[in-house]
Amino acid sequence: MADVPEHNTVVREAFTRQAVAYAANPGIADPERVARLVRAVQPTAQDRVLEVATGPGYVAMGFAAVAREVIGVDLTEAPLALAERRRQAQGVVNLRFQVAEASQLPFAAGEFDVVVCRLALHHFAQPLPMLREMVRVCRVDGTVAVEDLVVSEHPARGAYHNRFEHLRDASHTSAHPVSRLLQLFVETQLEVEQVRTYPHIQVVEQWLTNAHTPEAAATEVRRLLTQDAQHDLSGTRPWQQATGAWCFTQRNAIVVGRKLQHI
Repeated sequence: MADVPEHNTVVREAFTRQAVAYAANPGIADPERVARLVRAVQPTAQDRVLEVATGPGYVAMGFAAVAREVIGVDLTEAPLALAERRRQAQGVVNLRFQVAEASQLPFAAGEFDVVVCRLALHHFAQPLPMLREMVRVCRVDGTVAVEDLVVSEHPARGAYHNRFEHLRDASHTSAHPVSRLLQLFVETQLEVEQVRTYPHIQVVEQWLTNAHTPEAAATEVRRLLTQDAQHDLSGTRPWQQATGAWCFTQRNAIVVGRKLQHI
């Protein structure tokens, strides 16, 4: 099991370094991807929403357009500074950002109607305590939603995928198969109400550049992807475009649950 304080340092360093590139990444900034998560959650105009690991704040901004109040928290100050500048530039008044650790959220039990986390679970050393905190601060019968990268249900294939994801970005701990996400929801007394999966195409060189991957690690990633293209080792199905650029398909999942009063 990864050491949480040590890994938090890795995450802070990675996302301080990547902050600008990450915020500019079309896969992160894409308003349709944000809207897809908002539609899955279906917040009301009266809801208070918390986004955990908000990063540059796109999801928080998406929820602020329809909810009463939104708070976005993140472990790292650099992306929060970008999010705050964007909030001010757009004149959004029902949204604020603050630094907070996901496993120790500084909020009272049941304080929010909706708690969401997008594309961050695979960066957590211990996802179960983080999800428990999300559930704790959500009211009974409220909504908890997680969107994240997922890997194959076959352990060896999932491990192969996680291997090149971690080489690309040392803050990546482990992406999970959909079955594990569902198990995490059950373990935290959430009733699973929606599960949606969809593909996301990554262009390898841009994906590596965004993470500032060291060249030695990038070379190994390219080798693993080439092997994957030849032998179908992870399910990401790498291929080479006519231009020569290599791509592969990540799979993402949205899981939406309702907080139960008791089991």
